[in-house]
Amino acid sequence: MPTPSRILIVGGGIAGLALGRALREQDFVPEIVERAASWPAGGTGLYLPGNGVRALGALGLADKVLARAVRMSHQRILDHAGRQLAEIELAKLWNRVGLCVGIARGELHRILLEGAAGVPMRLGTTLTTLSQEDDEVNVAFADGSTGKYDLVVGADGIHSSIRQLVFGNIRPRHLGQVSWRFVVDHSGAIETWTAMLAPRRAFLAMPVGPNRLYCYADLAAFATEDPCGRDLDRFLALFAEFAEPVPSILSELESFDSIHFSPIEEIVVDTLVQGRVVLIGDAAHATSPNMAEGASMALEDALVLTQMLATHGSPAEALSAFSERRCARIRWVRERTHRRDRIRTLPAPLRNLALRLVGTALYRRDYRPLFEEL
Repeated sequence: MPTPSRILIVGGGIAGLALGRALREQDFVPEIVERAASWPAGGTGLYLPGNGVRALGALGLADKVLARAVRMSHQRILDHAGRQLAEIELAKLWNRVGLCVGIARGELHRILLEGAAGVPMRLGTTLTTLSQEDDEVNVAFADGSTGKYDLVVGADGIHSSIRQLVFGNIRPRHLGQVSWRFVVDHSGAIETWTAMLAPRRAFLAMPVGPNRLYCYADLAAFATEDPCGRDLDRFLALFAEFAEPVPSILSELESFDSIHFSPIEEIVVDTLVQGRVVLIGDAAHATSPNMAEGASMALEDALVLTQMLATHGSPAEALSAFSERRCARIRWVRERTHRRDRIRTLPAPLRNLALRLVGTALYRRDYRPLFEEL
Protein backbone atom coordinates (compact mmCIF):
# COMPACT_ATOMS: atom_id res chain seq x y z
CA MET A 1 0.00 0.00 0.00
CA PRO A 2 1.35 3.47 -0.82
CA THR A 3 2.26 5.87 1.95
CA PRO A 4 0.91 8.09 3.41
CA SER A 5 -2.08 5.83 3.98
CA ARG A 6 -4.23 7.87 6.38
CA ILE A 7 -5.49 10.87 4.40
CA LEU A 8 -8.22 13.18 5.65
CA ILE A 9 -10.11 15.17 3.01
CA VAL A 10 -12.05 18.10 4.42
CA GLY A 11 -14.92 18.95 2.08
CA GLY A 12 -17.23 16.76 0.03
CA GLY A 13 -17.64 18.93 -3.04
CA ILE A 14 -16.18 18.42 -6.50
CA ALA A 15 -12.54 18.59 -5.37
CA GLY A 16 -12.98 16.39 -2.30
CA LEU A 17 -15.02 13.65 -3.95
CA ALA A 18 -12.76 13.54 -7.00
CA LEU A 19 -9.72 13.21 -4.75
CA GLY A 20 -11.41 10.50 -2.69
CA ARG A 21 -12.03 8.44 -5.81
CA ALA A 22 -8.57 9.01 -7.24
CA LEU A 23 -6.84 8.05 -3.99
CA ARG A 24 -8.95 4.96 -3.48
CA GLU A 25 -8.11 3.80 -7.01
CA GLN A 26 -4.41 3.99 -6.03
CA ASP A 27 -4.96 1.97 -2.82
CA PHE A 28 -4.68 4.87 -0.43
CA VAL A 29 -7.09 5.05 2.51
CA PRO A 30 -8.84 8.43 2.35
CA GLU A 31 -11.61 9.66 4.62
CA ILE A 32 -13.95 12.56 3.81
CA VAL A 33 -15.63 14.89 6.28
CA GLU A 34 -18.24 17.40 5.13
CA ARG A 35 -19.61 20.30 7.13
CA ALA A 36 -23.13 20.05 5.63
CA ALA A 37 -25.54 17.70 7.38
CA SER A 38 -26.78 16.26 4.06
CA TRP A 39 -25.73 16.15 0.44
CA PRO A 40 -27.24 18.92 -1.72
CA ALA A 41 -30.48 17.98 -3.44
CA GLY A 42 -30.40 20.69 -6.09
CA GLY A 43 -28.01 23.40 -7.20
CA THR A 44 -27.58 25.32 -10.41
CA GLY A 45 -25.37 24.36 -13.33
CA LEU A 46 -21.81 24.06 -14.60
CA TYR A 47 -19.96 24.49 -17.85
CA LEU A 48 -17.04 22.09 -18.21
CA PRO A 49 -14.43 22.93 -20.88
CA GLY A 50 -12.55 20.09 -22.53
CA ASN A 51 -9.81 19.85 -19.89
CA GLY A 52 -12.45 19.19 -17.23
CA VAL A 53 -13.99 16.37 -19.27
CA ARG A 54 -10.50 14.98 -19.90
CA ALA A 55 -9.91 14.94 -16.13
CA LEU A 56 -13.21 13.11 -15.62
CA GLY A 57 -12.01 10.58 -18.18
CA ALA A 58 -8.86 10.00 -16.14
CA LEU A 59 -11.11 9.40 -13.13
CA GLY A 60 -13.11 6.86 -15.14
CA LEU A 61 -16.27 8.97 -14.98
CA ALA A 62 -16.46 10.72 -18.36
CA ASP A 63 -18.98 8.29 -19.87
CA LYS A 64 -21.40 8.78 -16.98
CA VAL A 65 -21.05 12.56 -17.22
CA LEU A 66 -21.51 12.63 -20.98
CA ALA A 67 -24.66 10.52 -20.63
CA ARG A 68 -26.21 13.20 -18.38
CA ALA A 69 -24.66 16.35 -19.86
CA VAL A 70 -25.36 18.49 -22.93
CA ARG A 71 -22.56 18.89 -25.44
CA MET A 72 -21.72 22.48 -26.39
CA SER A 73 -20.89 23.10 -30.04
CA HIS A 74 -19.99 26.80 -29.79
CA GLN A 75 -19.59 29.70 -27.44
CA ARG A 76 -21.68 32.55 -28.82
CA ILE A 77 -21.13 36.09 -27.58
CA LEU A 78 -23.73 38.73 -28.42
CA ASP A 79 -24.36 42.28 -27.35
CA HIS A 80 -27.43 42.93 -25.23
CA ALA A 81 -29.46 43.69 -28.37
CA GLY A 82 -28.73 40.23 -29.77
CA ARG A 83 -26.10 41.20 -32.36
CA GLN A 84 -23.34 38.61 -32.69
CA LEU A 85 -19.87 39.64 -31.57
CA ALA A 86 -18.03 36.31 -31.69
CA GLU A 87 -18.69 32.61 -32.24
CA ILE A 88 -16.09 30.16 -30.94
CA GLU A 89 -16.13 26.69 -32.54
CA LEU A 90 -15.38 24.56 -29.49
CA ALA A 91 -14.83 21.21 -31.21
CA LYS A 92 -12.15 22.72 -33.42
CA LEU A 93 -10.20 24.12 -30.47
CA TRP A 94 -10.67 21.27 -27.99
CA ASN A 95 -10.64 18.32 -30.42
CA ARG A 96 -7.43 16.80 -28.97
CA VAL A 97 -8.58 17.31 -25.39
CA GLY A 98 -12.22 16.56 -24.75
CA LEU A 99 -15.79 17.64 -25.33
CA CYS A 100 -17.17 20.81 -23.73
CA VAL A 101 -20.44 20.23 -21.85
CA GLY A 102 -23.07 21.79 -19.65
CA ILE A 103 -24.42 19.78 -16.73
CA ALA A 104 -26.59 20.34 -13.68
CA ARG A 105 -24.33 20.73 -10.65
CA GLY A 106 -26.41 18.19 -8.74
CA GLU A 107 -25.90 15.60 -11.49
CA LEU A 108 -22.13 16.03 -11.43
CA HIS A 109 -22.09 15.81 -7.65
CA ARG A 110 -24.11 12.57 -7.73
CA ILE A 111 -21.73 11.04 -10.28
CA LEU A 112 -18.71 11.97 -8.15
CA LEU A 113 -20.42 10.68 -5.02
CA GLU A 114 -21.13 7.36 -6.72
CA GLY A 115 -17.54 7.32 -7.96
CA ALA A 116 -16.23 7.75 -4.42
CA ALA A 117 -18.29 4.81 -3.09
CA GLY A 118 -16.27 2.90 -0.54
CA VAL A 119 -14.53 6.00 0.82
CA PRO A 120 -15.57 6.56 4.46
CA MET A 121 -17.57 9.79 4.73
CA ARG A 122 -18.94 11.73 7.69
CA LEU A 123 -21.49 14.49 7.28
CA GLY A 124 -22.31 17.31 9.64
CA THR A 125 -18.83 17.91 11.03
CA THR A 126 -15.56 19.63 10.25
CA LEU A 127 -12.26 20.42 11.94
CA THR A 128 -12.04 22.73 14.94
CA THR A 129 -8.33 22.39 15.72
CA LEU A 130 -5.28 21.06 13.90
CA SER A 131 -1.67 20.59 15.01
CA GLN A 132 1.28 19.08 13.18
CA GLU A 133 4.11 16.88 14.35
CA ASP A 134 6.99 15.59 12.24
CA ASP A 135 5.13 12.67 10.72
CA GLU A 136 1.43 13.21 11.47
CA VAL A 137 -1.38 15.70 11.83
CA ASN A 138 -3.56 15.70 14.94
CA VAL A 139 -7.09 17.00 14.49
CA ALA A 140 -10.21 17.57 16.56
CA PHE A 141 -13.66 17.57 14.99
CA ALA A 142 -16.75 19.60 15.79
CA ASP A 143 -18.56 16.43 16.88
CA GLY A 144 -16.03 15.91 19.67
CA SER A 145 -14.00 13.15 18.04
CA THR A 146 -10.27 13.30 17.28
CA GLY A 147 -7.94 11.69 14.78
CA LYS A 148 -4.35 11.29 13.60
CA TYR A 149 -3.53 11.46 9.89
CA ASP A 150 -0.51 11.34 7.63
CA LEU A 151 -1.96 14.11 5.45
CA VAL A 152 -4.86 16.58 5.60
CA VAL A 153 -6.34 18.05 2.43
CA GLY A 154 -8.39 21.25 2.52
CA ALA A 155 -11.01 20.84 -0.20
CA ASP A 156 -13.62 22.90 1.60
CA GLY A 157 -14.21 25.75 -0.82
CA ILE A 158 -13.63 29.47 -0.98
CA HIS A 159 -14.43 29.97 2.72
CA SER A 160 -12.12 27.09 3.74
CA SER A 161 -11.79 26.41 7.46
CA ILE A 162 -8.52 24.54 6.78
CA ARG A 163 -7.04 27.57 5.09
CA GLN A 164 -7.99 29.71 8.07
CA LEU A 165 -6.60 27.21 10.60
CA VAL A 166 -3.27 26.55 8.88
CA PHE A 167 -2.47 29.18 6.25
CA GLY A 168 -3.44 32.35 8.12
CA ASN A 169 -6.14 34.94 7.69
CA ILE A 170 -6.44 34.74 3.90
CA ARG A 171 -9.90 35.98 2.99
CA PRO A 172 -11.63 36.04 -0.39
CA ARG A 173 -10.92 39.20 -2.39
CA HIS A 174 -13.89 40.90 -4.04
CA LEU A 175 -13.39 41.38 -7.80
CA GLY A 176 -15.94 44.14 -8.32
CA GLN A 177 -18.79 41.96 -9.56
CA VAL A 178 -21.81 40.21 -8.09
CA SER A 179 -23.69 37.33 -9.67
CA TRP A 180 -26.99 35.49 -9.76
CA ARG A 181 -27.34 31.85 -10.84
CA PHE A 182 -30.46 29.79 -11.48
CA VAL A 183 -31.92 26.95 -13.54
CA VAL A 184 -35.24 27.23 -15.38
CA ASP A 185 -37.47 25.06 -17.54
CA HIS A 186 -37.30 26.62 -20.97
CA SER A 187 -37.72 25.27 -24.49
CA GLY A 188 -36.53 28.36 -26.37
CA ALA A 189 -33.78 28.96 -28.90
CA ILE A 190 -30.68 28.46 -26.71
CA GLU A 191 -28.94 25.27 -27.83
CA THR A 192 -25.36 26.06 -26.80
CA TRP A 193 -23.35 28.35 -24.51
CA THR A 194 -24.65 31.87 -25.22
CA ALA A 195 -23.66 35.11 -23.48
CA MET A 196 -25.07 38.61 -23.97
CA LEU A 197 -23.06 41.66 -22.87
CA ALA A 198 -24.26 45.10 -21.83
CA PRO A 199 -22.42 47.89 -20.01
CA ARG A 200 -21.59 46.59 -16.50
CA ARG A 201 -23.85 43.54 -16.97
CA ALA A 202 -23.84 40.14 -18.64
CA PHE A 203 -26.34 37.33 -19.05
CA LEU A 204 -25.30 33.76 -19.91
CA ALA A 205 -27.56 30.80 -20.69
CA MET A 206 -26.79 27.23 -21.72
CA PRO A 207 -28.70 23.94 -21.74
CA VAL A 208 -27.94 21.42 -19.00
CA GLY A 209 -30.69 18.93 -19.80
CA PRO A 210 -33.86 18.49 -21.86
CA ASN A 211 -35.58 21.90 -21.80
CA ARG A 212 -33.44 22.92 -18.83
CA LEU A 213 -31.32 26.07 -18.93
CA TYR A 214 -28.61 27.12 -16.54
CA CYS A 215 -28.42 30.91 -16.36
CA TYR A 216 -25.76 33.18 -14.93
CA ALA A 217 -26.11 36.95 -14.66
CA ASP A 218 -23.63 39.45 -13.26
CA LEU A 219 -23.27 43.14 -12.53
CA ALA A 220 -20.26 45.35 -11.83
CA ALA A 221 -20.60 46.38 -8.19
CA PHE A 222 -18.23 47.59 -5.46
CA ALA A 223 -20.26 46.11 -2.60
CA THR A 224 -20.61 42.38 -1.95
CA GLU A 225 -24.28 42.54 -0.90
CA ASP A 226 -27.12 41.79 -3.30
CA PRO A 227 -28.05 45.17 -4.83
CA CYS A 228 -31.55 43.81 -5.46
CA GLY A 229 -32.15 42.94 -1.82
CA ARG A 230 -33.55 39.55 -2.89
CA ASP A 231 -36.36 41.35 -4.68
CA LEU A 232 -37.32 39.62 -7.94
CA ASP A 233 -38.73 42.74 -9.62
CA ARG A 234 -35.54 44.68 -8.94
CA PHE A 235 -33.47 41.82 -10.35
CA LEU A 236 -35.61 41.63 -13.49
CA ALA A 237 -35.30 45.39 -13.98
CA LEU A 238 -31.50 45.09 -14.22
CA PHE A 239 -31.88 43.03 -17.42
CA ALA A 240 -35.07 44.57 -18.82
CA GLU A 241 -33.31 46.06 -21.85
CA PHE A 242 -31.83 42.75 -23.00
CA ALA A 243 -33.25 41.29 -26.21
CA GLU A 244 -34.86 37.88 -26.52
CA PRO A 245 -34.47 35.22 -25.34
CA VAL A 246 -33.60 36.91 -22.02
CA PRO A 247 -37.12 38.27 -21.34
CA SER A 248 -38.68 34.87 -22.05
CA ILE A 249 -36.15 33.11 -19.82
CA LEU A 250 -36.65 35.54 -16.97
CA SER A 251 -40.43 35.20 -17.24
CA GLU A 252 -40.01 31.61 -16.00
CA LEU A 253 -38.88 32.87 -12.59
CA GLU A 254 -41.68 32.92 -10.03
CA SER A 255 -39.75 34.07 -6.96
CA PHE A 256 -36.25 34.97 -5.85
CA ASP A 257 -36.03 31.75 -3.84
CA SER A 258 -34.80 29.84 -6.89
CA ILE A 259 -31.90 32.27 -7.48
CA HIS A 260 -28.46 31.82 -5.91
CA PHE A 261 -26.68 35.14 -5.30
CA SER A 262 -22.96 35.50 -4.62
CA PRO A 263 -20.24 38.12 -5.00
CA ILE A 264 -17.45 37.28 -7.42
CA GLU A 265 -14.33 36.68 -5.33
CA GLU A 266 -10.92 35.08 -5.67
CA ILE A 267 -8.42 33.38 -3.40
CA VAL A 268 -4.67 33.90 -3.77
CA VAL A 269 -2.34 31.95 -1.46
CA ASP A 270 1.44 32.18 -1.34
CA THR A 271 1.76 28.42 -1.06
CA LEU A 272 -0.52 25.41 -1.47
CA VAL A 273 1.32 23.44 1.21
CA GLN A 274 2.07 23.90 4.90
CA GLY A 275 3.82 20.86 6.35
CA ARG A 276 1.45 17.92 5.81
CA VAL A 277 -1.56 20.09 4.96
CA VAL A 278 -2.41 20.94 1.35
CA LEU A 279 -5.15 23.02 -0.28
CA ILE A 280 -6.97 22.09 -3.49
CA GLY A 281 -9.90 23.45 -5.50
CA ASP A 282 -11.53 26.74 -4.55
CA ALA A 283 -9.91 26.60 -1.12
CA ALA A 284 -6.62 27.18 -2.93
CA HIS A 285 -7.43 29.18 -6.05
CA ALA A 286 -11.01 30.39 -6.52
CA THR A 287 -11.17 32.80 -9.47
CA SER A 288 -13.58 34.85 -11.51
CA PRO A 289 -15.83 32.40 -13.39
CA ASN A 290 -15.27 33.91 -16.83
CA MET A 291 -13.09 30.96 -17.96
CA ALA A 292 -15.40 28.41 -16.27
CA GLU A 293 -12.33 26.62 -14.91
CA GLY A 294 -13.30 26.24 -11.25
CA ALA A 295 -14.55 22.66 -11.45
CA SER A 296 -11.97 21.63 -14.04
CA MET A 297 -9.07 22.93 -11.99
CA ALA A 298 -10.41 21.12 -8.92
CA LEU A 299 -10.59 17.85 -10.86
CA GLU A 300 -7.05 18.38 -12.14
CA ASP A 301 -5.83 19.08 -8.61
CA ALA A 302 -7.23 15.75 -7.45
CA LEU A 303 -5.50 13.83 -10.23
CA VAL A 304 -2.12 15.52 -9.87
CA LEU A 305 -2.06 15.24 -6.07
CA THR A 306 -2.84 11.52 -6.29
CA GLN A 307 -0.19 10.99 -8.93
CA MET A 308 2.45 12.78 -6.88
CA LEU A 309 1.59 10.80 -3.74
CA ALA A 310 1.77 7.55 -5.69
CA THR A 311 5.12 8.26 -7.35
CA HIS A 312 7.20 10.04 -4.68
CA GLY A 313 8.93 8.46 -1.74
CA SER A 314 7.72 10.77 1.01
CA PRO A 315 4.77 13.09 1.68
CA ALA A 316 7.11 16.10 1.71
CA GLU A 317 8.46 15.24 -1.75
CA ALA A 318 4.97 14.53 -3.08
CA LEU A 319 3.49 17.79 -1.81
CA SER A 320 6.43 19.80 -3.10
CA ALA A 321 6.04 18.20 -6.52
CA PHE A 322 2.28 18.83 -6.48
CA SER A 323 2.79 22.51 -5.73
CA GLU A 324 5.40 22.84 -8.45
CA ARG A 325 3.18 21.12 -11.02
CA ARG A 326 0.06 23.14 -10.20
CA CYS A 327 1.19 26.67 -9.38
CA ALA A 328 2.05 27.82 -12.91
CA ARG A 329 -1.27 26.55 -14.28
CA ILE A 330 -3.21 28.15 -11.43
CA ARG A 331 -1.41 31.45 -11.93
CA TRP A 332 -2.13 31.37 -15.67
CA VAL A 333 -5.86 30.90 -15.13
CA ARG A 334 -6.02 33.67 -12.53
CA GLU A 335 -4.12 36.12 -14.74
CA ARG A 336 -6.22 35.32 -17.81
CA THR A 337 -9.46 35.77 -15.88
CA HIS A 338 -8.27 39.23 -14.87
CA ARG A 339 -7.44 40.02 -18.48
CA ARG A 340 -10.81 38.78 -19.74
CA ASP A 341 -12.62 40.86 -17.15
CA ARG A 342 -10.66 43.93 -18.28
CA ILE A 343 -11.73 43.31 -21.88
CA ARG A 344 -15.36 43.11 -20.77
CA THR A 345 -15.12 46.50 -19.08
CA LEU A 346 -13.75 48.29 -22.14
CA PRO A 347 -16.06 50.87 -23.73
CA ALA A 348 -18.66 48.89 -25.68
CA PRO A 349 -17.53 49.96 -29.20
CA LEU A 350 -13.92 48.96 -28.46
CA ARG A 351 -14.92 45.72 -26.73
CA ASN A 352 -17.26 44.76 -29.57
CA LEU A 353 -14.64 45.48 -32.22
CA ALA A 354 -12.05 43.36 -30.42
CA LEU A 355 -14.45 40.42 -30.08
CA ARG A 356 -15.56 40.63 -33.71
CA LEU A 357 -12.01 40.81 -35.08
CA VAL A 358 -10.07 38.45 -32.83
CA GLY A 359 -12.59 36.66 -30.59
CA THR A 360 -11.41 33.15 -31.50
CA ALA A 361 -7.74 34.13 -31.31
CA LEU A 362 -8.26 35.59 -27.83
CA TYR A 363 -10.02 32.40 -26.72
CA ARG A 364 -7.27 30.16 -28.09
CA ARG A 365 -4.58 32.21 -26.35
CA ASP A 366 -6.44 32.26 -23.04
CA TYR A 367 -6.81 28.46 -22.93
CA ARG A 368 -3.56 27.47 -24.66
CA PRO A 369 -1.78 25.79 -21.70
CA LEU A 370 -5.00 24.00 -20.72
CA PHE A 371 -5.08 22.14 -24.03
CA GLU A 372 -1.92 20.34 -22.91
CA GLU A 373 -1.84 17.27 -20.68
CA LEU A 374 -1.44 17.75 -16.94
